[in-house]
Amino acid sequence: MKAIIRTEKLSKHYGKGGEIRAVDELELEVYEGETFGLLGPNGAGKTTTVRLLNCIIKPTQGTASVNGYDILKEEMQVKRVTGLLAESPGLYEKLSAREFLEFMGALYDVQAEVLPERINDLLKLFNLESRRDHLLEGYSRGMKQKILIASALIHDPPILFFDEPTSMLDPRAAVMVKDLIKKLADSAGKTIFICSHILPIVEELCDRIGIINQGRLVAIGTVDEIIAQTKTKTLEEAFIALTGGVEEKELLAWREQKSAPA
Repeated sequence: MKAIIRTEKLSKHYGKGGEIRAVDELELEVYEGETFGLLGPNGAGKTTTVRLLNCIIKPTQGTASVNGYDILKEEMQVKRVTGLLAESPGLYEKLSAREFLEFMGALYDVQAEVLPERINDLLKLFNLESRRDHLLEGYSRGMKQKILIASALIHDPPILFFDEPTSMLDPRAAVMVKDLIKKLADSAGKTIFICSHILPIVEELCDRIGIINQGRLVAIGTVDEIIAQTKTKTLEEAFIALTGGVEEKELLAWREQKSAPA
């Protein structure tokens, strides 16, 4: 299989002495056409990894290639072959859905003769044709997420990054987004890179997963392979074994403090 994303000791450090290692010597390969999930606790380095791979921030050391382009030397080429749904994306709510997609298409230099038809196709795919000229401020959260996904697809990139794609969505909207991701993987042949701390999402959607903790990749493989590696019975148990959990005595510490004599 062809590795479409490859990292080599990819690192991002913060702080005066670089003591905060958000991503620490990440070695990772994602294969063309697969749905890959990067799983980890909050603050583990997932979003930093996505930002590095999309050339939003520069690494402290190491490098990566995305669809054959070097993230250090070929930033514009990388951005043209990727679509990003960020965890906290920006949305111009005073624009209509059509206007927003026209704006995003112009940013990616989508040809003027191609853009209107592509917008129509995306609005049809997301069942938003009847709301095409409505302002985004009147959209539900799930509908806004659809438009954001459509904006990530406007230039038809081969690689899609979804950072916490169901974050803050109600259950119905979350199911809708998961179904759309499945459709993109199965019908459109996209390579999809999902970041999440929600285990059922990556377990349901991903061909392989990597688990990151404190900036370091601690496991990679299929769900069954990771469960076997950790000698556990479920992905949840494997995740806790690899990233650590809160012990019962920690959970009950507040009761002991409350009952202690002054």
